[in-house]
Amino acid sequence: MNRSLLHSLLSIPLMFCLILPPALQAHDGHMHQPAKTAKKPALALGAAFAPDGALWTVGLDDRARLALRISRDDGRNWQPPRLLDTGGEAVAADGESSPKLAFGPHGQAVVAYTTPLAKPYSGAIRLLRSSDGGASFAAPVTVHHDRQVITHRFESIAFDADGKLHTVWVDKRDLEQAKAAAAKSGAKPAYRGAAIYRNVSADGGATFGPDTKVADYSCECCRIALTPTADGQVAALWRHVYAPNIRDHAFALLGDAGPRKPAVRATFDNWAIDACPHHGPGLTPAAGGGYHAVWFGDRAGAAQVRYGRLDRDGKPAGTVLALPDEQAEHADVLGAGQRLAIVWRSFDGSHMNLKAWVSDDDGRHFSLRQLARTEADSDQPRLLRKGAQLFVLWNTTGKRHVEAL
Repeated sequence: MNRSLLHSLLSIPLMFCLILPPALQAHDGHMHQPAKTAKKPALALGAAFAPDGALWTVGLDDRARLALRISRDDGRNWQPPRLLDTGGEAVAADGESSPKLAFGPHGQAVVAYTTPLAKPYSGAIRLLRSSDGGASFAAPVTVHHDRQVITHRFESIAFDADGKLHTVWVDKRDLEQAKAAAAKSGAKPAYRGAAIYRNVSADGGATFGPDTKVADYSCECCRIALTPTADGQVAALWRHVYAPNIRDHAFALLGDAGPRKPAVRATFDNWAIDACPHHGPGLTPAAGGGYHAVWFGDRAGAAQVRYGRLDRDGKPAGTVLALPDEQAEHADVLGAGQRLAIVWRSFDGSHMNLKAWVSDDDGRHFSLRQLARTEADSDQPRLLRKGAQLFVLWNTTGKRHVEAL
């Protein structure tokens, strides 16, 4: 059986989640009931190193409550979990839909999460904010001003160099408008997928600016990658839907008032599929300028995770490489100076493996490393930076694997 066909068979529940009954969707982030009813553990975490060097994670405990855990020795030992007050809301914490954690420059710590709403695939993005380094958190607030019971999900958050908090998410308000207009005329809605929206908070999450649209026609269920730019702003990379049904990726530079330039196409796999792969990209600045990117796509029948360089405007630059593992999935990428790491998980038929591709020369050469393996359920691996050091965090049932790269 060829690689493309095998991956397609293994991914059927994932790719075609948009048409399955809602009760079958909890494992893919379409959560319409509290996580405690899920058939498999909700392992998705948000993670970041705090300014004092401690490693923080946020995720669900075994009773589906949002909990903060802290390690002061790079993940070897963990303090007892501390529950965060979400007012009893359900929290999405699986796969591409995970809680998020970020630290601002003035003692701010923020936790973002999606709470499912009454309609299928709907959600509200909520934020817990601390102004005292995490000693206490204010009650959760909704980030976006739009309050329709529709999709506001798959959020990503980042502070820029000026301390402004950027929140970016997948939003279906324009699709709903297109549906309403089409219903009046009896036509089919002329709208592909969803849209990317964002807003900016100048006070670390206490108040939020207007919801502004980054781009129409995004994929519906893939995570959004955010990374700092050379001038201290924020860049975004997401899976886009190009006419008529091509699921490649788009890039945009985000300013305070909206995109600084129109979004540009960043990948050209030309994967034609009328479904969401639930497989978002990764993005990090390159030491030599521009960006490193990783993404999953089907190119000419080869379904693989690929790595490529983007220029400072987000356009492809140079040769695109497939990762040295045909079963690679859910890759992440992060750089620290000349050091660059790409991590992914890979199923070998009996175990899920954690692997890394590591470069000491800004991506010109890589070495392959096998880091861990498990028979247990696992989350996607996540890369973290602590000063000049890179770490990988891989959450599996009963264990959090943290390793310096």
